[in-house]
Formats: sequence, structure tokens, C-alpha cells
Amino acid sequence: MDALLLAAYALVVWLIFFKFRWLPWNATAMVIVFTIPVVALTLMVLTLNVVAPSSHDVRVVGKVLQVVPQVRGRIVELPAEGNRRYRKGDVLLRIDPTPYQASVRQLERRLMADDAALAEAQASARQLGESVRGAAGRVSTVTARLTLARQRLKEQDALLAAGAGAKFERDEALSRQRELEGELASAQAAEDEARQKLSAKSQGEFAAIATARARRAETEVLLEQARWELDQTVYRAPADGKVVNLQVRVGTMLVPFPFSPAFSFVEDQQEVLAFYRQNELYQVKEGDLAEIFLPTHPGQIIKARVDSIVWAQSQGQVAQGGMLPSTGTADTVPNRFAVKLALRDESRQQLLPVGAVGAGAIYTEHLKMFHIVRMVFLRVSSKLNYLVLKLH
Repeated sequence: MDALLLAAYALVVWLIFFKFRWLPWNATAMVIVFTIPVVALTLMVLTLNVVAPSSHDVRVVGKVLQVVPQVRGRIVELPAEGNRRYRKGDVLLRIDPTPYQASVRQLERRLMADDAALAEAQASARQLGESVRGAAGRVSTVTARLTLARQRLKEQDALLAAGAGAKFERDEALSRQRELEGELASAQAAEDEARQKLSAKSQGEFAAIATARARRAETEVLLEQARWELDQTVYRAPADGKVVNLQVRVGTMLVPFPFSPAFSFVEDQQEVLAFYRQNELYQVKEGDLAEIFLPTHPGQIIKARVDSIVWAQSQGQVAQGGMLPSTGTADTVPNRFAVKLALRDESRQQLLPVGAVGAGAIYTEHLKMFHIVRMVFLRVSSKLNYLVLKLH
């Protein structure tokens, strides 16, 4: 772009001083002619670096997942193919589920046995409780009948004293009272015996119930773990993306070890990062418009917007240790800060190659009339990507 501006300026100078000779070509004219472009270009570039800062290090960063199985086993099915795109939930590989199915069945039978043991312990405890309640109910019934018999005996005594009753009926009421008193004593003895049995066995019964419940809860946890492991024998795509670096085959033994992944999965969701020097971002704000271009897309301008600025980098962290921090023998070269860009408009649906490196610029809210110059710079540079400068 600067070459084009200089060429246009040279054409104007040629027309004024040589073609039409409107002004004389002397020492003063030469100084002015050579000073104007130097000063103008310098001021323009310095202004652009503030109001529309550019970066020649714009990277497309993908989210890469190293696929490590959660369970060990041999691969029995491998639907995934290298460098192919899959949708979220698609099956990528299957591990032999036989041992995990056997473990689930075994724990399911164990859970049934634990349920039976718990039911038996609870039934025994209920039986003791019911025997105590039955004895208490009999005592209550006999007590009510005895109260009625005593009332009738009093009535018979009153009638006999008044000469209106019969001695036989009074003796019969007395006999009934004594009979019920014997039944009450027997019922109370049975209730005391049942309560003593309950008191003696309750601790053991309750302990048995608690043990059965604890064993069943443990079995439930083991069964849940076994079912989870069985589910992990099928690995599905965690998101929309592509399988790369596929090295395993059917029959390969996989182990849950983080340093031996089965393959890599690159998600379609991407991030675009632009790196700037420390004094280039003081006018940049979140939401500012941006444009980038990549050599993989010659002549194309990709629309973006500032998502956020990562105001942190490694120079701001001191490693933990017993030694005093080292300040170095020379001045530290300042690191750059990253600006996260979000694609916008029609570029949002575009899938960019992960790892591509290009250039771009951010357009701040200041001196917008200068933005057009930066836009032209970017478009001309993007067109130059059509040139493949190789000698073979």
C-alpha cells in the first residue's frame, strides 16, 4: 500500500514539475518533494498503529482432545476413520464389553441377595414387634372385661342388700371377676415375656438390619460403577469435529493411561488469537471490529470482533521454589498479549484450518477516517497470497 501511495505521489510530482512545469524544479522544491512523503507516511503509520493496530501473528487455534479410554480392553469395533468429520454422539470405537457385562450381572445378583437378606431381617424385627403389640392388646382387652365384671359385682351386691337380687347371680358375678383377674395376670405375664424377648433381641435385630442395609448400599455403589465402566466401552464423539492421528486398529489393547491416547479429536469450534506488543492495545476495547486474512484463503478478508483481551502472560508468574527469583543479567524482552477474536457475519459459519497463521487488524472507535487505509493495506496483502514464491 505504501508503494502505491508513493507511486501516486511520484506521478503527481512528475505532472507538476516536469510534464506541465507549473512549478520550477530547484533545491527548495526537491527538499519539499522528498520531505512531504517521509513525514506524511510516518505520521500515517504511527497513527494507524494506535487507532487500527495490526498484527502479523494471527493464529487459528483448535480445541484438541486426546482420546484416552476410561477402561482397558481390546478394540472390537472401530467405526472411526482418520481425517473424517463426525457429529456429536457418533460412535468412534468399541472396547470388548464381555468382562464388564459379567461384572454387572454378578453385582445385580448380589443386589438381589442383599435385598432378600434385608427383607428377612426386617421381617424378624416386625414379628417381635407384632408379638409385643398382640400381648399388649390382650392385656387391654382383659382389663376392659375385668372392669365391667367388677361393676356388675357391685350392682349384684347392691341388689342383694336391698333384697331384690339373688345370691346365685352374685356368686356368678364374683366367679367371673376372679376368672378375668386370672386371665389379666396371664396376659400381663405374656406381655412382659414378649417385651423381654424384644429387649434382648432388638439390639441384635437392629444391628442385622443396619448391616444388611450397609451391604446393600455398598453393592449399589459397585453396581453403579460397573454399569459406568460398561458404558465407557463405547466411545462417542464429544462434539462436532474431526478424527486425526488415528493409529489404533481392531484388536489393539487400550489402557486408561494419559500418555498413550488412542487418537486425537479436533473440535469444529475454533478460536482466533492475535498477538500484539504491550503498547498497542491501550485503545482496544471488547467489541471492536476486526479483520484478518490467512494464506490458506488468498484474497479473502475474514470478519471478526474483539471477544476479549488476555491480560496475562508467563512473565507475570514467578516459579515457586526455595531459590530467590532471578532477575537476569540483561533487560527482559517483553512478551506480547493475546487478543481473542470471535468471527462475525458470514465468516461465523466458515471452518478455518487449525494452525493457520495470518495477519489482521483491529479497528478502534478513534479516528475512523484512517481505518480505510488499514483496510486497503489488508486487502492488498491478502491478494499477494495468490503468489506462490517457489523456484520449483
